[in-house]
Amino acid sequence: MEGQGESGVSARGAKTYAFACAIIASIISILMGYDTGVMSGAMLFMKEDLNIQDEQVEVLAGIMNICALVGSLTAGRLSDWIGRRYTIVVASIIFFVGAVLMGLGLNYGMLFSGRCIAGVGVGYALMVAPVYSAEISSPSSRGFLTSLPEICISAGILLGYVSNYFLRHLPLKYGWRLMLGVAAVPSVMLAVGILAMPESPRWLVMQGRLRDAREVLLRVSNTKEEAELRLREIKAAAGVDESCTDDVVEPVATHRGEGVWKELLLRPTPAVRRILIAALGIHFFEHATGIEAVVLYTPRIFKKAGISSRSKLLFVTMGMGVTKTAFILVATFLLDKVGRRPLLLTSVAGMILSLSSLGIGLTMADHSQQTLPWALGLCIASLLLFVAFFSVGLAPVTWVYSSEIFPLRLRAQGASMGVAVNRLMNGTVSMTFISLYKAITIGGAFFLFAGIAVLAWIFFFFCCPETKGVSLERIEEVFSKGCDGSSVAEVEGVAMANVASPNGHLKSSKS
Repeated sequence: MEGQGESGVSARGAKTYAFACAIIASIISILMGYDTGVMSGAMLFMKEDLNIQDEQVEVLAGIMNICALVGSLTAGRLSDWIGRRYTIVVASIIFFVGAVLMGLGLNYGMLFSGRCIAGVGVGYALMVAPVYSAEISSPSSRGFLTSLPEICISAGILLGYVSNYFLRHLPLKYGWRLMLGVAAVPSVMLAVGILAMPESPRWLVMQGRLRDAREVLLRVSNTKEEAELRLREIKAAAGVDESCTDDVVEPVATHRGEGVWKELLLRPTPAVRRILIAALGIHFFEHATGIEAVVLYTPRIFKKAGISSRSKLLFVTMGMGVTKTAFILVATFLLDKVGRRPLLLTSVAGMILSLSSLGIGLTMADHSQQTLPWALGLCIASLLLFVAFFSVGLAPVTWVYSSEIFPLRLRAQGASMGVAVNRLMNGTVSMTFISLYKAITIGGAFFLFAGIAVLAWIFFFFCCPETKGVSLERIEEVFSKGCDGSSVAEVEGVAMANVASPNGHLKSSKS
């Protein structure tokens, strides 16, 4: 039978409530994904309307991600100061201002400014949404809930592609501006809706608000026992006496960022060093393997493969968006069953094969004076396979993994460093892809991405142990074992033993 907490919330009700909180926090990721997807088609129209060059198009495509560095690097400190919930509100307001400027887009300068401002909001959102979802969820459902931001990004990209397709017949000067400006509406709704969510229980404990944290945990945990166990673990991680029953206490540390950068970068423990390498590495390889080139420049890639009609280009691009969203949904149900590591390694292996075949198809099409049906078919199939493999593993695991592996005291700012690397690589690929394929051919560009994917697979195999089912407060132990010289397999065994043992979180909490 499903247990009930003190609040009367059943296990099923707790899961539903936690899901609702995570999905609301992740809605801003839809806006970020929408802007990325819609930009791929809008670039075709704004280039003609504003009479801008390819180099300016590259800058517009990538500047949002470069500006997201500012947001991501400051979001950790801000979320430790005002809380995870209000940081999402700030992100929504910033994105709203940027979307309005992009929707007006009277000239290149205004469009550029709007994307810069929206980028700061994106940086905030990408850091705080996965952290909030990880901190509010149980170990048994953490993979699913923490992957929701990536689902929302994919859904947003698909909506952007659909918007491109259905608004393509509007007058030139209105169509692309409406495509970009419509994102301002849901950002206002999100800023209001987020106020109905509870604050992260881990942030509340860091502020000494133990009663408030306990009430939130009772609402999002399967049983009262699980809520109490999670509260004890969080108190221990925050430096609060586990046996303390006061409603409000003075935290041992202020937990507003003091000393965090020193502990992360200057004098990290072996475990923290390995965690930092894993987090930064997984964010680096997510975009270094070429996904942004595919998402932003799909129409150009298909045009190089032999599709010339603008309507056909946008329609085929929609198919890629459907594929991406569908496989992200599949991944969310596998993360807590199969685990992070198997999905990650399988995903990257498939990406290597699909990138290589895409390079072959594009090379043959590029060197032919006429359209080669078999090369066009190979390019379309390879591109869809690449997106499918990316979406079923690397895409969701990146955000789940990097938001769960840092210790509580370092989580917000550690996650912000990961997002900074993510946005830097995203912007670099976005702003250089056209120049890259002009320099080494478009087929050569994807062979390069395939080579980087090989390096990614090696990195993940040696540096990323399994974390499935381990409570957030115990993940540092997994990396400590690895830093002591244990093999990845031994580390995974320790992790699973923690889950299965009488002292393990999952068994104790009956989740």
